[in-house]
Amino acid sequence: MAEHNDLGKWGEEMAVAFLTKRGYFVKERDWHWKHRDIDIIALTPDMRTIVFIEVKTRTTDILAAPETAVTRDKIKSIGYVANAYLKMNRINNEMRFDLITIVGNKDEGVPKVEHWENAFNPMLAY
Repeated sequence: MAEHNDLGKWGEEMAVAFLTKRGYFVKERDWHWKHRDIDIIALTPDMRTIVFIEVKTRTTDILAAPETAVTRDKIKSIGYVANAYLKMNRINNEMRFDLITIVGNKDEGVPKVEHWENAFNPMLAY
């Protein structure tokens, strides 16, 4: 597996651990529909809100912050997949779109994790 893929998988593992520690229930990881995907689909601790989460992992944020990698096209793609997931599973919960950024790597201590609730709205990307 390519090094950037290893880093991304490690970042998603860190994000899942972060969410679980805070009481979220992780329903899906790396959920695919057609040629698109969502990194994490979870329920809030009160089980009322379904959260579609994009995870961005970088070894450093010196050149660019990881959140800058969430482009308008990526936001549209996440909205498209989220809509399919909701329809396929007949879900009527409230929903939100979050971003988790991870800066670090598995060989260097504790990574910096930031959770951006309501980070974007796919309806505004069109």
